[in-house]
Amino acid sequence: MDFESRKSKNIGSYLYDFFSRSMVYHIVFWVCFLLGLIYIDFNQSPEDSLFMIISDQLLNICFYAGIVYFNLFYLIPNYFRWNKLGRYVGLLFLSVVIITPIKLMVFYLKFHDYPVRQSILIDDQMSMLYIHLLVAGFSTIFKIVSDWARHQREKTELEARSMQSELNFLRTQINPHFLFNTLNNLYALTLKKSDKAPEIVIKLSEMMRYMLYECNEKEVPLLKEVNYIRNYLELEKIRQIKEIEIKLKVTGMVTNQRIAPLMFIPFIENSFKHGLGNHTSEGFIHINLNVKPDTVHLNVTNSKPLKLPVRTDKRSGGIGLINVKKRLSMIYPKRHTLEINDNPNTYVVDLHIELASS
Repeated sequence: MDFESRKSKNIGSYLYDFFSRSMVYHIVFWVCFLLGLIYIDFNQSPEDSLFMIISDQLLNICFYAGIVYFNLFYLIPNYFRWNKLGRYVGLLFLSVVIITPIKLMVFYLKFHDYPVRQSILIDDQMSMLYIHLLVAGFSTIFKIVSDWARHQREKTELEARSMQSELNFLRTQINPHFLFNTLNNLYALTLKKSDKAPEIVIKLSEMMRYMLYECNEKEVPLLKEVNYIRNYLELEKIRQIKEIEIKLKVTGMVTNQRIAPLMFIPFIENSFKHGLGNHTSEGFIHINLNVKPDTVHLNVTNSKPLKLPVRTDKRSGGIGLINVKKRLSMIYPKRHTLEINDNPNTYVVDLHIELASS
């Protein structure tokens, strides 16, 4: 990066930091408030000189700011609590009662050459008190609203960071889970010196490439996710030694749709592990993927043996299935439906996902 680029970037960062400070917003507010008061006073008293109007409103701003910042920096931090609310209201009213005659005296002295204005000032002292109370009340409301908005923003940012951390954690759990099962498949074939082992290595390398270089993104092309499923099924076909019917049917146009990575494979893997894995002879797994421009529908149906082995692990579906349910709820809240039917002879997963518009 050359000197001019660094200089430009430093100036940009400085300006961003400067205008992000709350002091700047306060200054802008009071300047705008001052201009508004000057404009109103000028229209109401066009016979007054511009200097007198500006000086009057500058004094007004000073007293208003004194009330506001005494409230914001002293009264609210020290007394605006449930157990001190009465004391807070009393002190706020007392501060207004004290500052009003001080302001009245300052303006009375300022108008020493204008006895009519001095008389009007004395008559309007209660109005001045009410205005000061109104300014103090608005500053309290502003503080409450701004603190609430900041709390909501911090809460939203914290939830977003927490969600991203959990998604990253779930993804790191899922990837080793697939790798563990696939290596087991390869290990079984190498023990038998099977000629299918090299083919599994190729499929495994393609799957690993996808997981290592593609799945770290928030979304991946749906086409690559489908190819990953095809590789997984081809690997399972090579591994299976029983009479197992494995079918994948993709309908619709897979074009530029995008989806969260590894969203379907845990359901498919679960069908092999907890469904077909319990068969002693024949079985089937049918996978239907219906793709539309903004939705995708996955249906996985696998056969079940008449008698399942007794399981000591009571969790349904294992780590992969638990994690994918969590990911669905976080990534596609109110944009997915998941139905799992554990029938006597079949196990059916039906998943609908609304995809983001391309």
